Amino acid sequence: MAARRRNRWGFIVLGLVAVALVAWVLTHRKKAPPPGPPPVAVTTATVAVQDIPLTVSALGAAQAWNSATIRAQVSGMLLRVPVREGSDVRAGDLLAEIDPRPFQAALQQAQGALNRDQALLDVARVLLARDKQLLAQDSIARQDFDTQAALVKQDEGIVELDKGVVETAAINLKYCRITAPTDGRVGVRLVDPGNLVSSTDTTGVLILNQITPIAVTFTVPEGDFQRLASVSNRFHAPLAVQALSQETGEALGAGELSIADNRVDPTTGTVTLKARFANPSHQLWPGQFVNVQLVLQTLPRALTIPLAAVNRGPKGAFAYVVGANSKVSVRPVTVTTVEGATAIIQSGLKPGEVVVTDGQLILKPGMTVRARPSAPQPAAAPGGGVFK
Repeated sequence: MAARRRNRWGFIVLGLVAVALVAWVLTHRKKAPPPGPPPVAVTTATVAVQDIPLTVSALGAAQAWNSATIRAQVSGMLLRVPVREGSDVRAGDLLAEIDPRPFQAALQQAQGALNRDQALLDVARVLLARDKQLLAQDSIARQDFDTQAALVKQDEGIVELDKGVVETAAINLKYCRITAPTDGRVGVRLVDPGNLVSSTDTTGVLILNQITPIAVTFTVPEGDFQRLASVSNRFHAPLAVQALSQETGEALGAGELSIADNRVDPTTGTVTLKARFANPSHQLWPGQFVNVQLVLQTLPRALTIPLAAVNRGPKGAFAYVVGANSKVSVRPVTVTTVEGATAIIQSGLKPGEVVVTDGQLILKPGMTVRARPSAPQPAAAPGGGVFK
């Protein structure tokens, strides 16, 4: 009986010890640290090294290199317009013809008057030669000789006048055939055959535009003009120009800056420039508005990042750099030039480093990020270069 009581107390003691051990473990177990904030989703890009062309951008308008409104230079009936509307012609091709019969008759009449007066002059000269001999023999009076000499001078004047009338009639007859003054494309016919045309008409018969080559005119601010003048040796060296579609950004042609206006417009502070494009495929058309880019120079092996990665703070420009552990740090950067959507970095970054381009507003140094790469960085985005 006593042994059974001892065993009972032993179990009770063991149970108390086990309970005490469990309580000690529970009270002295280390608490797990609370879970940290989730990574921030950001867009990133890699610092790249590439050649960057510096450009000046402007809005331009294409216009014919040469434009001529074909008008009648004599009055008459328009017989025919042999060229097809919208066709290309060469210099000297027949564009229109005016009824030549009245001008042929006028030329014939003028030629007849010239022949008649030339014959009268020849007779007067023969008589003057005879009177000269008689005067030497003292057979006629000096007054008769002087009268004949004056008659010869008068007839000579009449002949010269007749020659001018003949030449005028010949020119008017030539004007009945209207030819192309230059290569170009014929526009819509403005007057149909059978109508009377006159040299006083302002509308003209048709318009001829030379579009190969073609010109693009545009204006730039005075500051950009000074940069252009500097890099082109005061416009003695050609500058490459590119025309881009306003709708799609597609390249429509490459040309050269050929002409700079001789003054700055005081009302706008701009200078008008003119570029020449070969335009062999006729992608540029007179009256068309285009975006113009002038390449000033190319920066070789420039350190570049997307402009969206550049942030501004009280101490200047900086970028968020993603480290190997996906944590971001703030890095001050020096931006020398912005070309469209690309920033050229002078210092603060190294090639191959990863910078944040989107999601910076909620970032703080030391935060963990989950990066998703952005679209490839363009070599030279449309837009003008801005020096910092």
